[in-house]
Amino acid sequence: MAKVGPLDGIRVVELTNWMAGPSAAAALADMGADVIKVEPLTGDTARKMSRPTRLHPDGAEIDAGFQMDNRGKRSVAIAIDKPEGAAVVRRLVAGAHVLLCNLLPQRQAKFGLDPATLFAIRPGLVHATLTGYGLTGPDAERPGFDVTAFFGRGAITESSTDAGAQAPQPRAAQGDHTTALALIAAVLAALRVAERTGEGQIVDVSLMAAATWTMASELAPVLVDGRMPSKRDRDHRLVALATSHRCSDDRFIILNMTEPRWWPRFCARLEHPEWVDDERFDTPRNRLRNMPELTRLIDAEFIKRPLLEWGRLFDESGLIWGPASTLGELAVDEQATAAGVFPEITVAEGTFRTVAVPMRIDGADIRPRGPAPAIGEHTLEVLREVGIGDEEISNLDAAGAIVLAPGTQF
Repeated sequence: MAKVGPLDGIRVVELTNWMAGPSAAAALADMGADVIKVEPLTGDTARKMSRPTRLHPDGAEIDAGFQMDNRGKRSVAIAIDKPEGAAVVRRLVAGAHVLLCNLLPQRQAKFGLDPATLFAIRPGLVHATLTGYGLTGPDAERPGFDVTAFFGRGAITESSTDAGAQAPQPRAAQGDHTTALALIAAVLAALRVAERTGEGQIVDVSLMAAATWTMASELAPVLVDGRMPSKRDRDHRLVALATSHRCSDDRFIILNMTEPRWWPRFCARLEHPEWVDDERFDTPRNRLRNMPELTRLIDAEFIKRPLLEWGRLFDESGLIWGPASTLGELAVDEQATAAGVFPEITVAEGTFRTVAVPMRIDGADIRPRGPAPAIGEHTLEVLREVGIGDEEISNLDAAGAIVLAPGTQF
């Protein structure tokens, strides 16, 4: 039986920019949704934000980052700050199932794109808003990026910073793509509710709330008793086999064996079975008391062999480990490739790999449906689909309310 797209027949109007909202919309497109990306006349701010990449040394540049977050969509370039442009967006929403938006509440109301206005036009609409801090509360109108709202306000940066050290700078869009997963889940659930009730649904997903969920394991006890978790360096960690060690090739091996039962097997693998009965290390409490000394002893062993040799030995012993991989290594990781993590996109310049949505459904067709669109590539096509005639389209173009793809002819 042929696979089907889980969201075949669902139309999404996407009014977002940067990475979080667009990447969620790209995932919906991968699932078969018809995603109409409404861009400013100059295009999404994220265009040309990623470093230049080429399929061939002398070939044209590919905007790989934008392709990642905007594949499989259709682009309509509309000036929503013009009354005629905002009216066009409302006409698009009238035929859609989902509006995906990252406008702050006041701007939604200003342009007539708020839930109350759109539910009157499209009962049963899923109105999904992605913000930095949520739709209610004193900071509902505060703009936020993942660095500030997710990592900063969400306590991830402080919790990951050693005492006295400079706060680390997160890598690009980590919080955005994490939050996008929450947005995808919320939209899918809201579609189900709207289908059953026929009533419009307001989806509220924020970078800060997603970060709070990310930190939930450590935050949950703080919510009960207010006690802050302690910060511990390698010499004072609670578990001996939950850390990283430098190997002889200057690479790091990462260990995460938190139960005492791993200790004898680990000692045998490092060829120090005597550590099992050593009164300094024979119990978890004694290992904790003597952690600085134990850390130095274990470091001295790992520095004797390269990472991959340690990995092979650990695999033979059934021990849990992982490499601190580089992005280059991840890009050619045999397991990631076999698991379908790197699907392909074809553009005029050729075919290249990108990153898959991290979900699989047996029998479902979830894959990139094509490349990211050019600015306004589908303006004429989409406006005609919603019943806007060529004369009106020409007038909208003349008024500067829309942008048509270069060479568009009526």
